[in-house]
Amino acid sequence: MPVLRNISFLATCREEGRQGDLHAVRNAALVWDDSQIIWVGGEADLPDHYKGSEELDARGRLVIPGLVDCHTHLAFAGWRAEEFVQRALGKSYLEIAESGGGIMHTVRLTREADSRTLLKHCQEVLDQTVELGVTAVECKSGYGLDLETELKILSVYRDLKDCHPVRLASTYLGAHVIPVEFEDNRSDYLDLVCREVIPAVTRANLASFCDVFVEEAAFSLEEARQVFAAGREHGLRPKVHADQLSSGGGAELAGEVGAVSADHLEHVSDAGIEQMAAAGTVAVALPLASLYLNQTPLQVRKLIDGGVRVAVATDFNPGSSPSFHLPLGMTLLCVGSQMTPAEALKAATIYAARAMGMEGMIGSIEEGKAADFAIIDAPDPDHWLYYFRPNACLGTFVGGRQIWGQGA
Repeated sequence: MPVLRNISFLATCREEGRQGDLHAVRNAALVWDDSQIIWVGGEADLPDHYKGSEELDARGRLVIPGLVDCHTHLAFAGWRAEEFVQRALGKSYLEIAESGGGIMHTVRLTREADSRTLLKHCQEVLDQTVELGVTAVECKSGYGLDLETELKILSVYRDLKDCHPVRLASTYLGAHVIPVEFEDNRSDYLDLVCREVIPAVTRANLASFCDVFVEEAAFSLEEARQVFAAGREHGLRPKVHADQLSSGGGAELAGEVGAVSADHLEHVSDAGIEQMAAAGTVAVALPLASLYLNQTPLQVRKLIDGGVRVAVATDFNPGSSPSFHLPLGMTLLCVGSQMTPAEALKAATIYAARAMGMEGMIGSIEEGKAADFAIIDAPDPDHWLYYFRPNACLGTFVGGRQIWGQGA
């Protein structure tokens, strides 16, 4: 039963309360048995029967729940640095896509890549992500847009779960864009998604969620309803890429279908916020994507004030968010979206865990939860996110086992 002592600020991040309620314990200690937390509290209150156990020293630093990146497009082949240059010269996301770039460029490369190449790429990214204190990641497909490649991507995620300690949740995103071979017959592609790929994904138990990019250049509300109906029939919970480039009713749809999350939301409407709140849908802010696309950041105050839980994620992908640095995304929320560091931390822990359907196991430091946590070289969350550095994480633990760092 290891005991972590000398914690200056322990952010437990329990779900109850408001967005900024961290339920912190100062001068704290933490005890776990095997993979599960069994005691949390002030070090002065540590029960005698834990004294004499193996001790680790946090050395007066901040301890947080393991960070949860609840929106990534982890498996892809190739990069798109040329689009970064084109956007710097004034081209828009849609203009680049219409000229043959964007998502379909990555689709072409990913279709050509073999599973071993994709698995190696994912492992390398997760190895670096762990160093930042991230212990759980949601990973989407969507760069195949055919039966064979979508199953290949999701199978890579299944294999990744067996060879990497980070906790993963997989999402089928066949409704990312219409592939070029179906541009003149959208209904046939929807049939492929709903009648062939979704059943194949669920037969092989390759995903927990079904996602749709609802946007003028992607899928309409009615098309999304068809995909979600098929997903629901096969046990896939809905997620929505909503209102990123325009106010297209994606948030309202998320509330209508009871989506676990609606992500992006830079153009969310008041009605969409109301419906998300009523449905308990988590709003996932993606500030790195807003930064790379030079968009006005999501103003989260109206979501919080409207009763919506707000999570934060990286949207890691090769085009609009080629970064997996979740702590940077948290700082960007504070700078551009008027979030406090406490609110941003809760967004990257328990609320992000809820957006992955894993809030019962991870996302907070409380008895009975998995012993997933990180030691941060800062006295408290305010100083951590204010004083941005390449990395302030000193140690990352998953299931009570240190998977990165030099020891507490």
